[in-house]
Amino acid sequence: MSKYILVTSGVCSGLGKGVASSSIGSLLECCGLKVAMMKCDPYVNVDAGNISPYQHGEVFVTEDGAETDLDLGNFSRFTSVNLTNDDCITIGKVYDTVIKNERAGRYNGRTVQVIPHITDEIKRRILSLGARTGADVVIVEIGGTVGDIESIPFLEAARQLIRELGKSNTVTIHLTLVPVITGGELKTKPTQHSVKQLQEAGIQPDILLCRCETVLDENLKNKVALFCNVSPQSVFTSTDVEKSIYELPVLFHKEGIDLKVLEKLGLKAGSCSISPWTDFLDKLNHPKSKICIGMVGKKDYLDDCYKSVRESLFHAAVTSYEAELTIRKIDAETLESTPDINMNFQDLDGIIVPGNYGQRGFLGLLCAVQYAREHNIPYLGIDLGMQLMAIETARTLLGWKDADSTEFMQNCAHAIISLPEEQAGLSSTGVMKLGVGTVKIIKGTKLSEIYNRTSISERHRSKYTFDRRYTAELASKGLITSASAVPDGQAEAFEWEHHPWGIGVQYHPEFVSRPTKPHPLFTAFIGAALNRKK
Repeated sequence: MSKYILVTSGVCSGLGKGVASSSIGSLLECCGLKVAMMKCDPYVNVDAGNISPYQHGEVFVTEDGAETDLDLGNFSRFTSVNLTNDDCITIGKVYDTVIKNERAGRYNGRTVQVIPHITDEIKRRILSLGARTGADVVIVEIGGTVGDIESIPFLEAARQLIRELGKSNTVTIHLTLVPVITGGELKTKPTQHSVKQLQEAGIQPDILLCRCETVLDENLKNKVALFCNVSPQSVFTSTDVEKSIYELPVLFHKEGIDLKVLEKLGLKAGSCSISPWTDFLDKLNHPKSKICIGMVGKKDYLDDCYKSVRESLFHAAVTSYEAELTIRKIDAETLESTPDINMNFQDLDGIIVPGNYGQRGFLGLLCAVQYAREHNIPYLGIDLGMQLMAIETARTLLGWKDADSTEFMQNCAHAIISLPEEQAGLSSTGVMKLGVGTVKIIKGTKLSEIYNRTSISERHRSKYTFDRRYTAELASKGLITSASAVPDGQAEAFEWEHHPWGIGVQYHPEFVSRPTKPHPLFTAFIGAALNRKK
């Protein structure tokens, strides 16, 4: 039977609960255990697909096409777990299932309530993950903050699980904040109040993980332990990292968190080798070169909006080339109103345009694509970043000033990008292409050299596609199709034929990149940028 780690947090959001859960999962894998990961989100949305990235960060797409919370991206990058739709629970998804069961008469006329029906459905999903995967340890991150009304059903389900499975099969890790006030004094009172709220929900934490700027000394650990009813040996510090979140597994290992978890769960594991993480950090701390990539996005975008793309660039720079990476944020809307755009692209070694939605900043994104093509700067376009290559070629080189996407302009003479249903002359259904799909690569292209194969599997998240009626005209101006989807034949990649390195892909390679195993497309892009710098 699987054992369960329940990770909660208090005081405030944004303490790094997802990264902490991922780091612990990584350490347990380093000890030879099989791990499963789950995120419980308290929002009423069924999934993250319709949530603005400004509010909740990027949408991470799993292999089976689930649109999930960005923390699943952390799970994927830190561990070897192949995540699915079952690894992400929202309270909206839970209520949806319970209401459908009630409408189908499956509760035999009973009054449907939060307890037991909602909590039973939460527990069923958590336990079924362990049964389905056969994992030694299932790590369940409970989103939100203790004390929030939204998190109450998840905390109650966790309380019941602890009682039903027993303390030897469950461990509760509570992440809190130990702030530093003016004068440099560390204050433990927020942690004390947070644990008190967790205890009021019926849960006594087994391990406290205190987020702090510096490591807690023994006196403070003893104080926290006394007031929070845990042993001093179960109080750990999650300090601010210096350069990268990938320092956390090493820091946690030095603190002994992995050993404490194994001890409390009664698990025996082999020697824990964290050499993949130490090797990565050694490359990070001793770079042999520097590189600057310009990422063009919407106005004032947050780093979490394109988190997987940023991390994938970082993986490729450090692991593949031992290079120090700087990502310069470029605002697409500012480009639209800047008389001299050269100043925005000075000293860049490469330009990337990640996936975007909506017309806002469209002309600025198009401007970045044109600049990269005309100035021979290595360019990588993802999703819309690929589609813009076709629109820019049509507008600039073919002279079709009205070339556009029906996402932005429904009635245009040259709808270079449109819905597949529109291309077929049928009514638009707006169905999103989600999850893994087979991509056929055309031989003799740069893409075939990168992958060194003719067939690959990549994840998708898109509605709009390139209209293949324009293939010949664009190819005559140097924009060639280098990959197509199986079985529908839709364009999956473009390349600038007479350009050092310019590739756009319809799929999303960032969702499968890991620190010690960068995606080959990002590795090739960083390599091209470094060559240009040299």
